[in-house]
Amino acid sequence: MSFKSGFVTLIGRPNVGKSTLANQLVGQKLAIISDKPQTTRNKIRMVLNLPDAQIIFLDTPGIHKPKHKLGEHLVELAVSTLKKEVDVVCFLVEASEMPGKGDKYILKQIEGIKTPVFLVINKIDMISKLKLIEVIDKYSKLYDFSEVIPVSALTGENTQKLVELIVQYLPEGPKYYPEGEVTDLPESFIIAELIREKVLYFTKDEVPHSVFVTVDDIEKKSNNLVVVMATIYVERDSQKAILIGKNGNMLKKIGQLARQEIEALFGTRIYLDLWVKAKKDWRNREEYFKSADF
Repeated sequence: MSFKSGFVTLIGRPNVGKSTLANQLVGQKLAIISDKPQTTRNKIRMVLNLPDAQIIFLDTPGIHKPKHKLGEHLVELAVSTLKKEVDVVCFLVEASEMPGKGDKYILKQIEGIKTPVFLVINKIDMISKLKLIEVIDKYSKLYDFSEVIPVSALTGENTQKLVELIVQYLPEGPKYYPEGEVTDLPESFIIAELIREKVLYFTKDEVPHSVFVTVDDIEKKSNNLVVVMATIYVERDSQKAILIGKNGNMLKKIGQLARQEIEALFGTRIYLDLWVKAKKDWRNREEYFKSADF
């Protein structure tokens, strides 16, 4: 049997479930998840190894109208995957919503590319079959999609069918990544993202988009213990106070939950030492977000 391999980009508006779907497809949590838009800030490669194929999924930031330099950078990252060599584009939309301005803007970016484009309608667990037919009809009038696949990234419904269809469109090729390797991201990036996810989970609207995390040091001790030193950056001292909380309680909760997930992912005991610092207006200063594991 021939072996197939290739790259598949997941694009869509913020908060349509790209990261949840990517995690579901590879069977492991590598991209952080939140109900807050613009959670994904990097292009994340996630590898699915099959007996006859290897699929490298590119989870990208949501495409949106930027309000600051960070937003511009995120949109550039997402759109750039369309212009580079990918074998399939998966355009994710929400089943509960009809096409809006954001979706039409993304379709405009896709115009003219020769790459097969799948319409992946996510969150079908939230709507009726009749509503789904209406959504499919509306989108199909806007673009000539190679495939239309309704899925639920949350429950896994129909995701196996999506994988099978992707493999059909992939060219014959080599294994780009060794068996067992599920991402090319360094440990420090994954740890920083898991910490940021817990910040998003515990904090309200004032804090989430003003946060980035750096892992300053990882030291492996004896007795299966790893010491991780990390810093959470915000834009204002008032946000710093929120993250630390009364008597340090908020930071403690963030650290405990992050440590549990890091331990589960890496299979080792973790001592997590967290600090919080303020860097004023970092989202408009490229030297910060382009060089950090934000």
